[in-house]
Amino acid sequence: MELRHLRYFVALAEELHFTRAARRLGMAQPPLSQQIRQLETELATPLLERGTRRVALTEAGRMFLIEARATLAQAARAELVARRAGRGEIGELRIGLFASAPLLPVFTRTVLEFRRRLPDVHLALHESPTLEQVDALRRGQLDAGFLRCPSAADIPADIAAVELLREKLVALMRVDHPLAARPGTLPVSALANEKLIFFAQSVGTTLHAQFLALCRAAGFAPDITQTARENSTLIGLVAAGLGIAVAPESLAQIQVAGVTHRRLRDPGATTSIWLATPQAGPAALARAFLECAEAS
Repeated sequence: MELRHLRYFVALAEELHFTRAARRLGMAQPPLSQQIRQLETELATPLLERGTRRVALTEAGRMFLIEARATLAQAARAELVARRAGRGEIGELRIGLFASAPLLPVFTRTVLEFRRRLPDVHLALHESPTLEQVDALRRGQLDAGFLRCPSAADIPADIAAVELLREKLVALMRVDHPLAARPGTLPVSALANEKLIFFAQSVGTTLHAQFLALCRAAGFAPDITQTARENSTLIGLVAAGLGIAVAPESLAQIQVAGVTHRRLRDPGATTSIWLATPQAGPAALARAFLECAEAS
């Protein structure tokens, strides 16, 4: 039994006339009669009562009509779903993001625009640091990811990425710290004799290696006395007077009483935000998301 047999039967059941049904289907009447006979033979039961002047459905025919219509409707829906998925209009898009990404306007604008364009696509957001996202992109567990890397040279060769923005690094400190009284930006060298708070290396952020390189370039080894895994913990430790933290400027949006910040003015004291996809090429939904990001 094929879908065409169901279409033939439904047309005949609705017309109750072989000639009209054949005309509706765009075929001759004898082949239609032959196809219906084959269907009845396959089902081992008559679906129609044939008279000289009329055609009527048997009880089996009436029951079969209900199921045939439902099957054709489901087949049409399956075809529509496949076509829409192929055009990138429906489905699920798996997006990775580092913890502070939602603080960035480019993230907000991208998600809002994507939801406006493709409201039927489910966005599955997975929070993880940059290095974990890179691994997930390689394994096909993410379709795209917001990464934080200092420069294009830090993006692995098997990952494609578009730079969305460049963000300053800042020193977070208590308002009563002596460095807070200095106007303007700070050189990294100003942190040489300070107790520092930083993200734990195990978190998997690229900031750790970048900060160590900045300190080496400034002629000192940083005295990292406290580490944190979460943004809120990092700022909370600063508020508790345990040291100065270096972080992306977007984290300064998290308002904690008694904490202020100063930009670092060294040329390398920036970090870039990238939207990455597998090098093999993004799927249709990921391409649409990328277009939204580039338009933001």
